[in-house]
Amino acid sequence: MRAVVFQAAALLLGYPTEDLLDKLDLIEEAVAEAGTGERFAPTLAHLRSMPLMELQSWHVQEFDLSRRHALHLTYWTDGDTRRRGEVLGSIKQTYRDSGLVVDLDGELPDYLPMVLEFTATGAPELGIGILNAYRASLELLRIGLTEDKLPHAGVVEAICDVLGGPSPKTRAEVRDLLTTPPTETVGLEPTFLPYPQLQGSQP
Repeated sequence: MRAVVFQAAALLLGYPTEDLLDKLDLIEEAVAEAGTGERFAPTLAHLRSMPLMELQSWHVQEFDLSRRHALHLTYWTDGDTRRRGEVLGSIKQTYRDSGLVVDLDGELPDYLPMVLEFTATGAPELGIGILNAYRASLELLRIGLTEDKLPHAGVVEAICDVLGGPSPKTRAEVRDLLTTPPTETVGLEPTFLPYPQLQGSQP
């Protein structure tokens, strides 16, 4: 069930492609069998609601151009700072330590769909370590998607459900998550930045 949620979330949070649209029925069946169909239903409906080019444009607007819905985990904690490069390097090292070949395909190593794919099909414990270390980032993403009434909120909720523990209701409560993360997995501790303002950027 855990792997199904991570794999389905990796696909549905990624950039829409024709191949993804061809897999929607299979994804829907898999998450239903895993008991999480309700969480994924809005995103599946969204992906069936418009032509591919419109879906791609929507995705770019909401995820690539919006800081409120950033899919890069360290962007929430380190922003555009020099320290972020060190953290990204530690995540990349985690991929190397797994012994698997992880194709970044031009993406940064903290790209959420990539981390989820790694967790689902590569090295589950190492992947969960990254997700837990950046649980605050996941929760802030979830809050932003929920507030803006975007369909993908349920997908991120499903990820948090699988990781376990209560989800904070407010951004202030997210600060409580920022205790010492599992540094043996990701190396450096994230430092919380005020939401949605990021260091080195304007509101």
